[in-house]
Formats: sequence, C-alpha cells, structure tokens
Amino acid sequence: MKKENLAGGQSRQLHDPIEDKLTPIYPLDLSKIHTIDDLVRAMGRTAYTARQIGDAADVLEAMVRDKECFVVMTLAGALTVGKMGLVICDLIDSGIVKAIVSTGALMAHGLVEATGRSHFRYDPRMGDNELFWAGYNRVYDSLEPELNLDHVEAMAARLFEQWQPDEPVTSWKLHHRIGEQLHQSSSERGILKSAYEQKVPVFVPAFTDSELGLDLALFNLARKKEGKPELQYDVLADLEHFTRTLAKAKRLGVFTLGGGVPRNWAQQFGVYIELRIRRGLDQGEWKRYQYGVRICPEPVHWGGLSGSTYSEAVSWGKFVPPEEGGRFAEVLEDATVALPLVAGAVLQRIGYLPRPACPEGAA
Repeated sequence: MKKENLAGGQSRQLHDPIEDKLTPIYPLDLSKIHTIDDLVRAMGRTAYTARQIGDAADVLEAMVRDKECFVVMTLAGALTVGKMGLVICDLIDSGIVKAIVSTGALMAHGLVEATGRSHFRYDPRMGDNELFWAGYNRVYDSLEPELNLDHVEAMAARLFEQWQPDEPVTSWKLHHRIGEQLHQSSSERGILKSAYEQKVPVFVPAFTDSELGLDLALFNLARKKEGKPELQYDVLADLEHFTRTLAKAKRLGVFTLGGGVPRNWAQQFGVYIELRIRRGLDQGEWKRYQYGVRICPEPVHWGGLSGSTYSEAVSWGKFVPPEEGGRFAEVLEDATVALPLVAGAVLQRIGYLPRPACPEGAA
C-alpha cells in the first residue's frame, strides 16, 4: 500500500488491487475462441454487456447443476417469429427448463413454425396498409401470413370440438393437448411438442391476449349460434396448478426472456404462497426464487415493470436476497443476441451440445 500526500496535508492510501483480491479483466482474444462456451467465458472476463452475458451463463449453469432446483422459463416478445424457437426447444429437451410461462402470441407463432409453415423477411417497399390487404401481418422486420393463423385456428377448432363442455379449458391443458397432437402428427421440432415430450407444463396467464384465445372466443360464438354449450375457461386453475407444481420443489430458479405478464405472473408465486400462509389458508413452506437470469433490454429508469430489477423483487418477497444465497444476473440486451450465447454456452458445459475439437495446432 502506497501513501500519497496531497495539498493541504491530506493523504490517501493507494491500494494494490492484487492484495485487495480484485478480479482482473482481460482482452478478448479471438484466436483462442473455438466454441460458443469459449466465447462466452471470454466475454465474461471483459466489461459492459459482454460481462453481463458471461455472468448470466454462470448463474444459469449454477441453476442447472443444482439438482434440487426447479427452473421456470418466462417468455415474452416475438421470440418465435424471431426464430429463437429451437433454442427454447433445446433448453426443454436438455432437461434445463421444467415449466414455461409465456405470452399466448409467442406460443401461437411457434405453433406455426412447428407445423412446417414459415415466417418471412419484411420487404420495406410494401407499406403497412398494403401488407394488410395482402394478408401479411408485420412483426418488426418479419411477416406472419394470415394464412398461417387460419391454419392455427383450424387446428385449435379440431381440439375444441373434442373438448368435453363440462371440463374447463386451462392454458396448460390446452397446450399439453396441442403438444400431444404435434408429437403424434408432426416431424418438425417445436416448443409445445418438446414440452409435451418432456412433461413441461406451459402456462399462458393472459390467454385471451393471443390468437388461440381469440380462436376459443370465436369457437364459443359459433357454438352459441348453434345452440350448443360453450366451453368455459378457468384462469384460476392455471394459477393453482402452477402453485402446486412449484411448491413441490426444494429450490427455484427463473430464466426470463423479456418481461410483461409472464415474468410477473411467475415471480408472484412467492407472494401468493406467503399470503396463503399469513391468511391461515395454507400450512406449506414459504418459498422464493433462489436463482434468476433475466435477458431484457428494458432499463429500470423508464419505470416499467419489465425493467424492474431482482433487487426490487427481493423487497416483495419474490427472491432470496444475495446475502442469504440468492444468485442473479441481468443482461440488458435483445434476446435474439444474448439467448443463443447464454444458452449455447451452458448447453455445451453440460454436454448437451458437442464441443468441436480444437483445430490441430490451436491453443
């Protein structure tokens, strides 16, 4: 430690960072990068968003290697139109993700992909009004043809026709049955197909804010005109099934892409359990998430819920604080950039994805 005298008789003690056990950071050397994991580990030793990606992979890996941790994945934004569906499938098929909470639109657009249909690159020479009349729905820089959604509606109608009117519809039951149908009839990979095969429940808390929700409404209108009994949708049954599922776990982790209703609905589990106990309605164990990884470009200073931090969520009783063992990482980045890196690195670390052999002579 070096002492430095300043004007006015003041002095400061200049510390040695090695003696203070600070962690050094290093240049990213591309000549030493041979795998996704190599890249992400190297990014974690740099700064800014690159370091956030490295830290996120480390926390996700910790969740995965904790055999008593039940991992919930929350999904928002146009991730399936953005072609992230197969990455999510890998997270399910590898056994990392045990439950999904999603927007309904994301599942519906993923269903388009899982049945062999395509999304398309937007050509800006076509104006949005022209797109409307041509039956092309724009999602940022991509297109969802209306014919695709008609295909989804027809598929949903067949399922609804088989539904017994005395059995309430819930999002997890509906998505389970869609996954079962895909398992039986489709050779394509898809989120709901993987979820069915791996026994991963898929919850859509804002179900009517989706194509499938509108399809159920249209189906019921047609049934009403025909004088047939309508199907009833039970949103609280979703909440109770999610709660029972998580209550069985020893520890909990959440991997969040985007924000919105899926993020908060999944996180409020801890609040709901606490209130049940406080109100004398339950004698179960109070539970909170111990791990959290969030990939979302929304900053906290806009004041929106999607930008709220894990630290803030600790104050609500949703997460275990770091001083009690909580581990969290937040990446302020577009998920189409960060997700393949974080997921790819961890999938390589656990051996689900192969690690290519280093080129001969490489370090």
